[in-house]
Amino acid sequence: MTTQRCLLGVIVASALAACAESHPSAQKQQDPLSGGATTVFDATKGAYANPAANLTTEHLDQFNFGHSVFSRNWVTAPATTDGMDGLGPIFNARACSSCHSRDGRSPPFDPNSQTNAMLGLLVRISIPGTDEHGGPLGDPVYGTQVRPYGVLGVPGEATCSVEYEELAGSYADGTTFSLRAPTYSLAGWNYGEPADGLMLSARTGPATIGLGLLSAISEDDLLANARDEADADGVKGHANYVWDVSSGSARLGRFGWKANQPSVLQQASGALSGDMGITSSLFPNEACTAPMVECQNAVSGGTPEITDDKLTALVSYMQTLAVPARRDLSDASVQHGEELFSSFGCASCHVTTFETSRFEDIPEFEGQTIHPYTDLLLHDMGPELADNRPDFLASGSDWRTPPLWGIGLLQTVNGHQFLLHDGRARGFEEAILWHGGEGETARERFRNASAGERGALLSFLGSL
Repeated sequence: MTTQRCLLGVIVASALAACAESHPSAQKQQDPLSGGATTVFDATKGAYANPAANLTTEHLDQFNFGHSVFSRNWVTAPATTDGMDGLGPIFNARACSSCHSRDGRSPPFDPNSQTNAMLGLLVRISIPGTDEHGGPLGDPVYGTQVRPYGVLGVPGEATCSVEYEELAGSYADGTTFSLRAPTYSLAGWNYGEPADGLMLSARTGPATIGLGLLSAISEDDLLANARDEADADGVKGHANYVWDVSSGSARLGRFGWKANQPSVLQQASGALSGDMGITSSLFPNEACTAPMVECQNAVSGGTPEITDDKLTALVSYMQTLAVPARRDLSDASVQHGEELFSSFGCASCHVTTFETSRFEDIPEFEGQTIHPYTDLLLHDMGPELADNRPDFLASGSDWRTPPLWGIGLLQTVNGHQFLLHDGRARGFEEAILWHGGEGETARERFRNASAGERGALLSFLGSL
């Protein structure tokens, strides 16, 4: 990212914001600034990789430092690579960018692999019960995540495979569609069989844009959308309260597919530990249990393996990745689709607009009108999407509403449109048709709509 490009983003964002302020009705209905003054105007392959347009020089320096940590591969210790050794000993990926290619979503499986090896997909596991903080209870040997790879001389834990079944369906007008239902299995356990009752859940890594803005939404504003009783469409939503390692207390969950992480710091530190085997001051222990003798004897990359300055820069980078501006706002189909998004009931969970509150980490993010299309709450999405694996207050059929900002550029940035928590949906249309439970009414309105209306809604999603 060049200084010239950053300054251009600031100038364009400021000019367009001023224009929108002079036309308040246009700003309310057709606001291209998804991230307020932080928004950037980029619809290329690099659309997710920009710093927020209004960052100070200090935060831009942290952004650039954090980008180097995010994108570089960790290597096996000992190594001459300065401060980037200590991979594993068991792991899923070698870099943050492995699962978040170009800061977006890597495809679930490597298209160039002869064995259909996992790329942006990982498998969470647990057994019945909860840990001391109310979270998932890990398997005594394998913990809460399967790591299929190991450094030289250290076996990985197991291998995941998936089979898809095509499920036929049709719209009210007779047009047919097909959804692919995955069945996941684990085999080749290298450290003995897991405990009885093992629960598994496949997850893909989401795009990392806009995380700081989501952090800056006040708890009161988020909880204002929670309901004890369902509305007329059957939608309610509830918060997840999860264990915050830094404070040693329960906090509102905002991040992760089950809203099971309270902060970007814990999300990033947990991924370093779980995905790459990199210890930090927050998670200082390697994931080597008693039967994993080779793992325990492997050489460490230091204590901890990522220093606090690198971790701080990584978190700052993830918090300040900008949201790209919306496109095609004058298109009649997009405008009609935006109306249908509301009338179908999609906006009940994918809440359009928030105003950010005070955010000490990044003062530039305070007071921004943003359009993330999420409430960050949990919703019961029905048995078809259920993973049947509870996570703190999230049931086996609960999922956090994923933000939709920037989703229209996924194909451009990452070359695919695999959506939902495990990438089963092959585009917007299939993602909508998988909605059940609290999303069933909105789904049925879409399924019963005319072809023109369906196309308009998809055009709207493509403009985000």
